[in-house]
Amino acid sequence: MSFGSPRVRPSSTSACPCGGGEFGRCCGPILDGAAAPSAERLMRSRYTAYVVGDLTHLVRSWHPRTRPDDLDLDSDTVWEGLSIDEADERDDTAVVVFHAAWRRGVERQVMSERSRFVRRGGRWVYVDGDVE
Repeated sequence: MSFGSPRVRPSSTSACPCGGGEFGRCCGPILDGAAAPSAERLMRSRYTAYVVGDLTHLVRSWHPRTRPDDLDLDSDTVWEGLSIDEADERDDTAVVVFHAAWRRGVERQVMSERSRFVRRGGRWVYVDGDVE
């Protein structure tokens, strides 16, 4: 499974790729291993991981039951923006609906997904999603 191209990690004071503020206060700590405080924040950090090419975070934050055996980054895909349309968290389950803009050469598209998350061992993990 291929997603996005590897990029340079932002400095802690740079804007976070997810649009949630300063990288060092937004997705940076989560990419470094801190637990995401919500499923939405985990979704944002996963988007950022695709932008910066952080396979370690993608694997760590994906439920082992649904995680693909082979995960790599497509060097031709550039992620350009994220919008969260809905985040519904209930106890240990959550749904996050998002749109992520990307381009590959001159082709531009927006990926829309309704993602499912569970809290496992006190940490949110991505289970799966329906691409719309």
